[in-house]
Amino acid sequence: MSLPLPRDKHDTGNAQALTALPWEEIRPAMPQILEWVQDANWPVAGVLLPYLAGIGPRLAPYVKTVLASDDDQWKYFVLQGIVRHSRELAFELDGELQRFAHAPTRGELEEGVAEVAREILQCQIITVVGQ
Repeated sequence: MSLPLPRDKHDTGNAQALTALPWEEIRPAMPQILEWVQDANWPVAGVLLPYLAGIGPRLAPYVKTVLASDDDQWKYFVLQGIVRHSRELAFELDGELQRFAHAPTRGELEEGVAEVAREILQCQIITVVGQ
């Protein structure tokens, strides 16, 4: 079966169709799907980011690939738009978050990756303490 991957950054129809599919169907295409959130200003990203955040920890291996890339803006959008909204996913990415928060590259600092990582970690601490 062919997945309805977006054809361009304005193809919210296909993005919406993807969000209706079960995890097992979209999982093989997750690297391509994550490419559509490289810029949170794209209309397709507005559809996909909340959906991806809802997937939770199953997304961790795919998000780790993005976080290991050299695209600091993409890292920022993934952390801000997906990881920040999933406590379980953030827990799975603790090592990456710790590195961004405490030993960021210059690009990660400039793009706000370090700051959002610290915010996510702070929320994790508050949640654990508050339980």
